[in-house]
Amino acid sequence: MLFVERDRRAVTKNTTREPAGEPSRDGILSARGIAALTEAGGIRPANPYAPDQIQPASLDLRLGARAYRVRTSFLPGSRRSVSDCVRDFSFHAIDLSAGAVLETGCVYIAELQETLSLPPDLSAGANPKSSTGRIDVFTRVITDHATAFDQVEAGYAGPLYAEISPRTFPVLVRTGSRLSQIRFRRGEVRLREAELAALHARTPLVSAAAPSFQGGVAVSVDLAGFDGLIGYRAKRHTGLVDVDAPGRHRTADFWEPLPADASGMLILDPGQFYILASKESVVVPPDHAAEMVPFDPLVGEFRVHYAGFFDPGFGYAEAGGAGARAVLEVRSRDVPFLLEDGQIVGRLVYERMAEVPATLYGAGAGSNYQAQGLKLSKHFA
Repeated sequence: MLFVERDRRAVTKNTTREPAGEPSRDGILSARGIAALTEAGGIRPANPYAPDQIQPASLDLRLGARAYRVRTSFLPGSRRSVSDCVRDFSFHAIDLSAGAVLETGCVYIAELQETLSLPPDLSAGANPKSSTGRIDVFTRVITDHATAFDQVEAGYAGPLYAEISPRTFPVLVRTGSRLSQIRFRRGEVRLREAELAALHARTPLVSAAAPSFQGGVAVSVDLAGFDGLIGYRAKRHTGLVDVDAPGRHRTADFWEPLPADASGMLILDPGQFYILASKESVVVPPDHAAEMVPFDPLVGEFRVHYAGFFDPGFGYAEAGGAGARAVLEVRSRDVPFLLEDGQIVGRLVYERMAEVPATLYGAGAGSNYQAQGLKLSKHFA
């Protein structure tokens, strides 16, 4: 693939210039734009990228050599760096080079191998990778002087860190593990309601007969079932999940299947973690990217998605994705909550790409969830 080969030749420089060949149009940078930004010094990897690290519209972020067990989550605010906060709040440092276990209920701050030196017109946003969210690992990217998680201001120059908090399964991570991904944006890229309706008329975004576009494209939950199942509920007190070991964990050791019944209902237990799926099939056209709104208090006190990025080509028939559903990572908050089949649980916001990626999601390496239905993370056989 073109963007992989170019990525392998990426070099680091001391100053940021305008990347040769980088699209100047507003929008989300494609893989080609990310590679060009790296060549210009806007992204500075500590080690050469892995072959599949650049995705069609995002870059996977790799854990560095150290993590720190901290007593609290935090935002550094405008006057402090992350290292200042780690010094004040950490219990001890953890060497990740040989692998380390991150325990449930604990908060860790990990160094990342990628640092940034963005031009003044380019900002970024981060999210957990799909496989990270599906094992209930809560992770957010932090920058120095940040006042919000997962947001990188235009022109930011400095290191990146990941806050990591496993919620259900203890996880084994190491230097190079990829839990988060980042997108780079230029200009105003999010589609408004009328623009969403026009895009849907051109390329149907969801299979609903009359979708709602207010605040994004509405997505509902499927509790009718997939081959007799409506989802999975995570077990407690399980073994480790090795985040770099796809297909090596027995589903039955970690998950309780939830059979479908005639009721079309599911009561979410507070503190339990569920994998469900959308009723609608979802399409992301090649010239757009999408993101699931993670929590909407207007539809209930629960979170429906940790890992929100949908790359160009997800669910797109020409990329082998016809019929793809959105997998929902669901956790109720403080009270039991009743879900019913077809209930709206979240919304997809769509953003313009600066250019159509050379390789769409599903057409290259690292596309684990194209054409998915109800699907656990890649870690489970």
